[in-house]
Amino acid sequence: MALARDAAPRHIAAYLGLSVFAGLAPLAVAWLMKLVIDRLTGPVVWLDVIGLAGALGGVGMAVALVPHAVRYLRAETDRRVLLVAVSRLYAAVDRFVGLRRFEDPAFLDRLQIARASGVSGPGMVVDGGLGATQAFLTVIGFAGTLLLLGPWIAVTVLLAAGPALAAEIALSRRRAAMVAAIGQAERREMFYSALLTDPQAAKELRLFGAGPYLWRRMVGEIRTINRAHRRIDRRELFLQGGLALLGAAVAGCLLLWTVRSAVTGSLTIGDVALVIAAVGSVQAALASLVGEAVAVHQALLLFDHYLAVVESGPDLPVRRAPLPVPPLKRGIELRDVWFRYADDQPWVLRGVNLVLPAQGCTAVVGLNGAGKTTLVKLLCRLYDPTRGAVLWDGVDLRELDPGQLRRRIRAVFQDAISYDLTARENIAIGDLTAIDDPVRIEAAARRAGVHDVLDKLPNGYDTLLTRIFFSGDDTGDPTTGVVLSGGQWQRLAIARGLLLERPDLLVLDEPSSALDAEAEHEVHLRLREHRRGRASLLVSHRLGVLREADLIVVLSDGRIVERGSHDDLVVRDGEYARLFSLQAAGYHPSIPGGAA
Repeated sequence: MALARDAAPRHIAAYLGLSVFAGLAPLAVAWLMKLVIDRLTGPVVWLDVIGLAGALGGVGMAVALVPHAVRYLRAETDRRVLLVAVSRLYAAVDRFVGLRRFEDPAFLDRLQIARASGVSGPGMVVDGGLGATQAFLTVIGFAGTLLLLGPWIAVTVLLAAGPALAAEIALSRRRAAMVAAIGQAERREMFYSALLTDPQAAKELRLFGAGPYLWRRMVGEIRTINRAHRRIDRRELFLQGGLALLGAAVAGCLLLWTVRSAVTGSLTIGDVALVIAAVGSVQAALASLVGEAVAVHQALLLFDHYLAVVESGPDLPVRRAPLPVPPLKRGIELRDVWFRYADDQPWVLRGVNLVLPAQGCTAVVGLNGAGKTTLVKLLCRLYDPTRGAVLWDGVDLRELDPGQLRRRIRAVFQDAISYDLTARENIAIGDLTAIDDPVRIEAAARRAGVHDVLDKLPNGYDTLLTRIFFSGDDTGDPTTGVVLSGGQWQRLAIARGLLLERPDLLVLDEPSSALDAEAEHEVHLRLREHRRGRASLLVSHRLGVLREADLIVVLSDGRIVERGSHDDLVVRDGEYARLFSLQAAGYHPSIPGGAA
């Protein structure tokens, strides 16, 4: 309710006023009808009859207009709540310092429910709360009327609603639990659906004929979801059917009593009309009250997921008053760093000790699974060490301001994202202060060797790099959306990483894996010039590009097993020399094991 109040205070106030009127209107209509009938069955005073009929008509016209006004207010409130709820949810998600929650399936399930419940929950609570208010006013008004005619009538009608409320609340709990239980199935169904329509996956799926396998998996998830809904719907069918029969029986008994009382003369014809209207209205209002209460109850149960995300706070500890991050002077040190992703998982890093000097290039080599990517995540403080510490000029990263730290680090990843945005935006994401600075963006593109490609696009840097949808300017010309090659995308990712001209730490994680040999040589020449005089970490399986690093460390099973320059490690004839010889053999036939 607080979220809805913040999002649309005036609409909520108007909605409340209309709900109060709608709750009292049936009572007014019933009493006016009684008075009109009594006037017509007794001595007729036409002036009174016309006045009552006019009042009845006026109330009827207002009642006819209320649903339309309520529909508009509900829709506008929902739109405003959607804006606020989604903004708060993703602002909270953006406050997560690291990656742990994004790699936790249970949290991703909760996030999906939070997205849905944050959008619909507040509106359901507002609608349910005001609908319950309207129904409550109707019940109270008619209950008072029934008490005047016979206390036992009011008691009977009200007591009949008790079982309905209890049963519907129990059903609501089951439905909320079901929604949480099928979260993974719904996420998998969405995954298969997105994969089957993904342009990047389309070529492989058609080449391998894997489409039927995937859509059958998707259909299987839909069946699982449908079975869960079907079980709840069947319970609801039997429950609500029984309650409807109970309500009809109560109404029938009261109708018989009312007719008998009219025959004996204890009730007037107007009283009969009033009782009939009262019983019907009270039963309808009680059913509405129960339904709204159940809807609110279920919305609140699911809204807990939204609150859990919004109120969860950072996933990594942040000091109440974090220290500022000064320019790097000496270097970054990993001191006895141990790391694993969960207590029940194996160690990924084991007692790593390493110093990245402030003005030197450090290269990391190792087989897949050796811990190279995890090392990069710790340096960027996307995770904290399980044991040990990562120090920035001797200060633990956990003491520093995470936002300031990230602004001093830039990275180019092998799996860099291809954003379905313009070329300018794809680069500017690396430092959004440059979004309106074409000179800086173009300079970064030149450093990455991709300027000529982007400049020749239909709209230059403002060309949309996707065929999924169009920008506003491209709608009339579907040829303007362009898809780059893998190598061009990687150069664009490099430009994004190099947009910040003087980062304190530059991380290059397989930055040229999609490039041909000539392009790779050119890019590394540019990168070598850019990283000169600053700390840099270079991760690559292509050992030839690491030869000029000041220090090369070899990771194996989470430990540093070798360190030194290229020449030192080759002479040592250890793990690095073995890997280097294997790669060199593929290019030099004279080397044992090389190509013939």
